[in-house]
Formats: sequence, C-alpha cells, structure tokens
Amino acid sequence: MSGRGGVQYSRIAEIKGPLVVVDEVESAAFDELVEIQTSEGEKRLGKVLEVGNGKAIVQVFEGTTGLSVSGTSAKFVGKVMEMPVSEQVLGRVFDGLGRPKDGLPDPIADRFVDINGEPMNPEQREYPRDFIQTGVSVIDGMLTLVRGQKLPIFSGSGMSHNILAAQIARQASVVGSGEEFAVVFAAIGVQYSESEYFRRSLEESGALKRSVLFLNLADDPAIERIITPRVALTVAEYLAYDLGMHVLVILTDMTNYAEALREISAAREEVPGRKGYPGYLYTDLSTVYERAGRLRGRPGSVTQMPILSMPSDDITHPIPDLTGYITEGQIVLGRDLFRQGTYPPVNILMSLSRIMKDGIGEGRTRADHQEVSNQNYDAYSRAQEVRALAGIVGKAGLTGLDLQYMGFGDDFEGGFLSQAVDENRTIEETLALQWRAVSNLPKAELTKIKDKFVEQHYKERRAQG
Repeated sequence: MSGRGGVQYSRIAEIKGPLVVVDEVESAAFDELVEIQTSEGEKRLGKVLEVGNGKAIVQVFEGTTGLSVSGTSAKFVGKVMEMPVSEQVLGRVFDGLGRPKDGLPDPIADRFVDINGEPMNPEQREYPRDFIQTGVSVIDGMLTLVRGQKLPIFSGSGMSHNILAAQIARQASVVGSGEEFAVVFAAIGVQYSESEYFRRSLEESGALKRSVLFLNLADDPAIERIITPRVALTVAEYLAYDLGMHVLVILTDMTNYAEALREISAAREEVPGRKGYPGYLYTDLSTVYERAGRLRGRPGSVTQMPILSMPSDDITHPIPDLTGYITEGQIVLGRDLFRQGTYPPVNILMSLSRIMKDGIGEGRTRADHQEVSNQNYDAYSRAQEVRALAGIVGKAGLTGLDLQYMGFGDDFEGGFLSQAVDENRTIEETLALQWRAVSNLPKAELTKIKDKFVEQHYKERRAQG
C-alpha cells in the first residue's frame, strides 16, 4: 500500500542482527531511506543495502532490538539519507545520525546534502601545500601536517590519542594567514567520558564556536557508526567548498567503525576476509578517507586526522594496514614512551608524513627545516641503537661518541618530544628545540645539514644549551 511520500510494505520476512528483510518489494533503490514502524507506532530509520527477487535487505540504524516480524511495517521514502547544512551548524553538538544533542532546535538548512558525498573530480584536485601549525613540536617539526592531507594517528587502547587530538583541534592554524580552522569532530563508539572530554576541551578554549561535534557513544547502536563519519564529512565539505572555510576533521575511533562494518557483513552471511572483516574493507575505508583535499579555484579545504586504536598494538592488523595504504602517512603512538609518561608518546621511527616536503621550507616554515628534521631522525635512530647496546655491555663499554648520542636521545625525548597538554609552540620554537637537540653532537656528525645552516644555528644553540 502507498504511504505518504513513499511506499509502505508490511511483509517482514525476517529480522537478523541489525538487518530487516522485507518481502514482496516492487520498487526500491540501493541506499534508499526506509522508515521502520513498530505496532506501537515507534519509528526507526534504516537504509536499503540490497534489492532483488522481490526482497529488500534494510540496515536499521537504531538496531532491531524489540522489533518483531509481525506488526512491523517498512515505508520506503524514495530518497537517500541527507544532512541539513548551513552556517548554523557551527557550535552545535549532534548525535551520530546528525540529530541535535544540545537541547537546541534543528539548524535552519540552506540545503539538504546526500551524506555519501559527491566524488571529487581528480582533475580538479589541488595538491596539498600549505603548512598547518598544530603547536605540537613533534608533528610540526618532523611529521608536518599539510592543508588537504589525510594523516591518521595509530594508537593503542588506553593511550593519550584523545588528548593529542583535542590539543590539535584547539590549536591548529595556518601560519601567516591568521586563519583559524573550523573543526568537525566525529566520535564513533566512544565512552561518554571521552565525548565529554572533547566537548569540554573545545568549550573551555573557546574553540567550540567554530566546531561541530557528532557524538556516537559506546551505548548507541553499533550500526549508527557507519553513518557518523559520513554525516560529519558532509558538513565538513559544505563548510569547506561552499563557505570557503578550512576544516580539520577528526574521526575517532575508526576501529569501532570497522567493527560495525564487520557486524553487518556477518549478518549478511558474506564470505569473511582477513580476521573476519569484509573483503571490501579497503574500498569502504577509502570512501571515508578520500573525502579530504582541496579543489582548484575554491578557497576551502578538508584536512583529515582519523584516529584508530590498533587491536593489541598490532600495526599489521587489517584496519591500520589498509588505512596506511589510503592515507598520506601516519603518526604512531608508542607504548614504551607512554609508559615512561612522555606526552605526546609519538614513536618517531615508525611515523611519517608523506607530503611533509611540500609543506615546509623557504617561505613556508624555514629553509633549514627539512635538513634539521632529517638529522634528528638519523640521530634518534642511532641513539636507540646505542641504548640497546648499553643494555647489553653497560654504559662503561660505550665510546665517547656513543655517550653523546645517548645524551642526544635524552634531550630529544625530554626537550623536543615532550610538551604540556596546553602548550602551543610556534614553528620557530620547534625548530630551535630541534637544533638544541642536535647540538649535543659534534659538528662532524651533522652530515644531513648544509654547512651554511650549521654555521647559522649550531653554535648559537650550543652557547645557550
């Protein structure tokens, strides 16, 4: 029978996990929005996953708990899920499906946008170039974030990734332009205490007025997690490409997103891939991550920092493994540094930013930036080797140069890598700390830096340090 603005069916064949199978369906489209109504009149939203042979498989966002085969009807709305967008979304808090969660009414919409986004024409993409100052030395100095980049944070359970994400959200700016970022923050299946930490952190720093928060909590239905990043990115794209803002999107935790994907895949009885995740996990993740970048001729940009907690700190797990293929680098947090109490506990030797070289240098940061960064990488790698050696032969068995490298390692971790949660360092301060660290070494060891930069910065730091 026909309902208002859609077609209604009351033949529910079966309910399986988060899915409802509707029978005798004559016309339905892939991704079409469906209203599921119980005999008590309660409504839930869903979307069509599969159509064929007179059946439609519907994924119910709020879950199927309490639904029964009899007395439940499904109304096919005839359109895909859309998010109302306008400048009024700034400063607001929504749930995982884009419904207001702050007690205020729905924002007045300029227009409604399909949450699956429109693919960017590759020919229209602008190469990411402008340096973003996060105020976090280890990122600005050695893992530089560039406007339009996708740079994930790989973490482990219980580590300080959320504190780091909130700090970046508060501090991110583009040097010299005075432009602040609008922040779109999507929490996917996080604890209530974590979501409150983010909200409070942005509120107290005054950054909430230029932020949009989407909170899907751990006790919300798992299936909502599929929608949350898409709704958030739809708002980010609107702010960037329609309103010309620079938007930083933080998605935490993408592991929960992939778990929800696995749940649907299992309910559909698909052949599982690695560790039970669906074979299309790579493709699906790319539909989220690739919604970043800049468009030629448009002033705005979308920069993404997805966070994912690696199950049992395993970087070869399918989620971090596939994420690394799609994104331009990764920031890996190290358990050892975290145990020592270092913040942020970034494992430099496992991290990289693939397009750092295009966002730094003369006119962007400073001419010596790339070289002093390379020297720090090189020296820190050597310092780690010396530490391992000292563990075997003892400090007494080390040469004088080895001890200098150990001194460098301590200064690097204690002075450059470590900083306070609310400390916002300029790029000049960050570079000064890098020079101070390499000034622990004799000049002859600075093989990665041009002599003119050594003359300029080395002695001066040595005199101070």
